[in-house]
Amino acid sequence: MNPLLIYCYDAYCGWCYGFSPVIKNITVQFKDKLDFEVLSGGMILPETPVHIGVAAGYIAKAYTQVEETTGVKFGEDFLWHIFNPDDSDWYPHSEKPAIALCVFKEYYPEKAVEFACDLQYALHFEGRDLTDDEAYRHLLEKYGINPESFYQKLASEECKDQAHYEFSLVQQLQVTGYPCVFIQTGPSSFHLVARGYTTQEELAARINLVLEEMKKKSS
Repeated sequence: MNPLLIYCYDAYCGWCYGFSPVIKNITVQFKDKLDFEVLSGGMILPETPVHIGVAAGYIAKAYTQVEETTGVKFGEDFLWHIFNPDDSDWYPHSEKPAIALCVFKEYYPEKAVEFACDLQYALHFEGRDLTDDEAYRHLLEKYGINPESFYQKLASEECKDQAHYEFSLVQQLQVTGYPCVFIQTGPSSFHLVARGYTTQEELAARINLVLEEMKKKSS
């Protein structure tokens, strides 16, 4: 069995969106050496909904830094909500995209990284509201998932509980910011290889160090 790469992310995290090309390339680069898991962190979980206007000022400044550092682009449809918060009907909440990821993993666990990146693109580029069930429909077509079955699971307590279980796992890993990447080499052996945005070269080098250490221990 391969060591497990655990990607802790949140669908609403702009830096995770910037990190998407890196983590996708890493899954290709290490596909024969690692297994992959994505855990949602639950970055935005207000008890009562909070309007996008509260965070819009911060995002308006931060998104350009993400673009300059990572090379990704934020879409006009997303930025419209940031620059016109008074007209926006967005109330960001991390729960539904986290449940959607849990549901997706029941179908294609091996494509969890790809789907997580798709969710981020849907929000940050296409400007889809991830608290709205309809925001996921185009991805069901892409992956050939039966909509009736998907939406039934999306509304289920079981998948909601699974999402909250992931939030608690991320807390147990003491993650305080996203993106965050670990390599798990044993039941209680976790190696932190990325905290915050990290380039592919740097991340690959750190992963290789962990894999080399494992080889030494087993030989």
